[in-house]
Amino acid sequence: METKILLENGTNELEVLEFVVDGNSYGINVAKIREIITYSPVTPVPNAHPSVEGIFMPRDAMITAIDLRNCLQRGQSQPGGLFIITSFNKLDIAFHVDAVIGIHRVSWVDIIKPGATVTSAEDGISTGIIKIDGKIIIILDFEKIITDINPETGLKVTEIDALGARENTEVPILIAEDSSLLRKLIIDSLRKAGYDNIIKAENGEEAWEYIVKCRDAGTLEKEVHLLITDIEMPLMDGHRLTKLVKSDDATKHIPVIIFSSLVNEEMKRKGEDLGADAQLSKPEIGNLVKVIDKLLAR
Repeated sequence: METKILLENGTNELEVLEFVVDGNSYGINVAKIREIITYSPVTPVPNAHPSVEGIFMPRDAMITAIDLRNCLQRGQSQPGGLFIITSFNKLDIAFHVDAVIGIHRVSWVDIIKPGATVTSAEDGISTGIIKIDGKIIIILDFEKIITDINPETGLKVTEIDALGARENTEVPILIAEDSSLLRKLIIDSLRKAGYDNIIKAENGEEAWEYIVKCRDAGTLEKEVHLLITDIEMPLMDGHRLTKLVKSDDATKHIPVIIFSSLVNEEMKRKGEDLGADAQLSKPEIGNLVKVIDKLLAR
């Protein structure tokens, strides 16, 4: 089963693949999926993380297989089922699941952010919950799952040290990122790089409301000099936010950087069509600072 992105740009919609692990329904953004294949035997890797089943080589490309049942603390998967092969953060990873149900087209507005009783901000692996036909589907944070297994795949904050000593600046930068952990890491990295004046928003809707407030008050020129946005966010995603900013004569001059694990060639074309000034994959925190320097200098 192959998947392809069929959604129009900036509609604030996404397609969620529903799959089953241990009788429970979970979801993943279709934009992260490269293909879905039948399970095939894997070769165990000595001293690997308990959630790493092993490696296999479909079409002569080596891919790591992750036991999603183990990640969800549901025991160990048995041979059989399916592999969902994903591509994000410049990594190709296979997740072992029991079955695939189908694809649902939903709006980001319909995605409920998990409350503290469901998951803690930093420890949980759920990014959202949707209810379809009376059934609850938990959307998993696959980036966090992979980062927990191998922290080296996460934000490379050490790249900031390589930039050397920098002067602090009060240039106002607005950042839209729903993950509190990633938001903190990005803000800490930017401040370490000298960008002290950071305005944070938990999603695209909150960021757009702040921009509109500044626009209507006539303070936009001194309140927002640059916008950094994730793509996947509840209520309003980063593509919709970019479209709103770049289609408004009063705000289109604001440089927009899309900083997301979903940045691949197809997503880059979407971002370019919407007017994004730059697009970077989330591990590239050092490059993010360099792009900020360039755009603000421009």
